[in-house]
Parts: sequence; structure tokens; C-alpha cells
Amino acid sequence: MKILRTPDDRFEGLADYPFAPHYTTIQTDEGSELRIHHLDEGPTDGQLVLCMHGQPVWSYLYRHVIPHLTRAGMRVIAPDLVGYGKSDKPAAREDYSYERQVEWMGKWLEANDLSGITFFGQDWGGLIGLRLVVNHAERFDRVVISNTGLPYNPDVPEAIVKEIEDFRTNKPTPSLIELQKALASMGDGDHPARTFAYWQKWCWETENLPIGFFMSMMLQPPAKPVQAIKFLLNKVGVTSPLPTPLARAYDAPFPDPSYKMGPRAMPSQVPTLPTSPSLEEQRKAWEFFESFNKPFLCAFADDDPVTRGGETQFRKKVPGTQGLPHTTIEGGGHFVQENAPEQVAHVIINLIQST
Repeated sequence: MKILRTPDDRFEGLADYPFAPHYTTIQTDEGSELRIHHLDEGPTDGQLVLCMHGQPVWSYLYRHVIPHLTRAGMRVIAPDLVGYGKSDKPAAREDYSYERQVEWMGKWLEANDLSGITFFGQDWGGLIGLRLVVNHAERFDRVVISNTGLPYNPDVPEAIVKEIEDFRTNKPTPSLIELQKALASMGDGDHPARTFAYWQKWCWETENLPIGFFMSMMLQPPAKPVQAIKFLLNKVGVTSPLPTPLARAYDAPFPDPSYKMGPRAMPSQVPTLPTSPSLEEQRKAWEFFESFNKPFLCAFADDDPVTRGGETQFRKKVPGTQGLPHTTIEGGGHFVQENAPEQVAHVIINLIQST
């Protein structure tokens, strides 16, 4: 396995990220060594909160959540998934799968011997973290999820499966504007797997994925004339046009396109179809959660088109959700940690203090 490691100087001077790095080296089943980075903030004897990020971001996402938690006496652990942030980055597409991410983060969890955990996960942080709860149940005391899921779709009609597979294999790569329109329409009646295929295809086929540009335009949209200029520059090949400090921070882990295989490959691993390789593992995970009685709280945003309504399945099926004050994050967007960090922290703190 060829493994890339982002130089430390890429992370110098990032805004609002004063945290000391911590590293754990695990060994893959193939015998390769992977170094995984995490943050460890707050009192060592505090209630432990494990915060996991998704795609295409890294632990920088939690920089405004962490101070709220530590002021409340919590100890916060925030890892970078393999392929992201300061963690090592395998260089080949086949290195990335849902099951490998679960395996790697499970080894990291065991190596750090974390227990008594309150888990918070969003996006891929939820997909991977919920599987850690399944595989290491004795280490987790509570679960909080936001804008995520545990996809299991064994009954998608064959016609839709063939249509999506044809789209991903044979159709032109969507433009960034086409992608935004597709994601904005999720939940409007079309099958979600069909719409999500735009994100899967765009990420995989865009070799130099404009991560910082995409994140800054989503989280800090400038005035329309500036937006137009930035989109034009991106269209003619400028990966990060007129970057803001936030754009630089989300670009920092990726010195060149070869480092971006994780963010490019992972969306295609979301098991949206019955042909997905993780189908059986997802079935077993749902079987586990259907008898999970520990506190399980949903805190989804009111304005995230990607995961809107995703909490319904958990509240219906997971016994641990009963009797808890499930929360709607107001104005949180998809990345609630960026848009509503105080709300996110208060949800976690209140659950710990009340249970």
C-alpha cells in the first residue's frame, strides 16, 4: 500500500486551530502502518466525547465546538479519518472502503483504550462511528447523531439500480452548478440514491477536487458578483480561486491531487443500493440498534437537504431514543459544527448531564 503523509507546514497558521496533535500508528491487515491523528482537549478525567467528522472535511470542523465542551468539563477526542486531515492518506482508490474505514478506526479506538464514550457523529462520521458502536458496544455510553445515517437499502427497484449505475459509469461528469442543483433537490420526491449519485460521480471524476472552494462557497458565500468570478475561475481550472482562510484550512491536508483519493473515493462507498458491498454488515448493524437501549439522541438540522428526515428511522427503530429531548439544530445546514457549534455542544452537554 502506497501511503502519503501531508507535511506539517501545511497546517501552520490555520485560523482558530490551536490544538496539539496526537498520533496513533495502527497496522492494516496487509501489514502496512497507518498513522492516525486526533485531538485530545479538556480535562483527562472529564466525560469523554468522541467527535467524528465526515467527507470532505477533517477535525478542523470541530474547532468551534470543542471550547464549549471543554468549558463544561468534557474531554474531547476528535480524530481525522484515514485519508483526511493530519492522518495518513493511502494513495489508491481500492484502499478505501466502508469496511476498511470501520476496521482502521476500530483499531485506533482499541489502541487508545477509550471507554465511557459519548459519541457524536455527522456525515461519514456517523456512518463509521455507528459501526464502531456496534463493534465495540462496551466502550460507548451514549450516542448523538446529526445529519447522518446508517444506509441499508436492499429493496431499491432494479430499474433504478440500473439507471444509477449507468449514470455513474457512462454519463458526463456533472458541473459544480449541476451538482448543487441536484443536492438542493434531495427530498423533493426523487429517489435519494438517484440524486446522491451526482455527488458520488462528481467527487470521483473530479481529480483535483476543489475542497476548500466548495466548503467556503457553502459556508461563507460571498456577494453574487464575487461568486460569479470564483465560479468562472474554477471553471477555467483554478482549483481554489481567491481562497478565504476557511478555504485554505480545508485545502491544507491536500498538497496536490494525489492526496485526495479519500475524499474522492468515499462517496461511492455509501451503501445506497442493494448492490453495495456493505449491505450485509449494514443489516447486522440495524439488527444491533433495534435492541440498543443506551441513550441515543438525534439532533438533525432543519435545513439540510441531504439528510432531511433521516432521524425518523432511528427514532422509530432504536429503543434508546425513547423519552429523550430530540433536537432540531436551527440553521445548521449540512455542517452543523460550522454553522451552529454552540447548539451542537449544548445538545451533547445536556444529554450527558441528564443521563
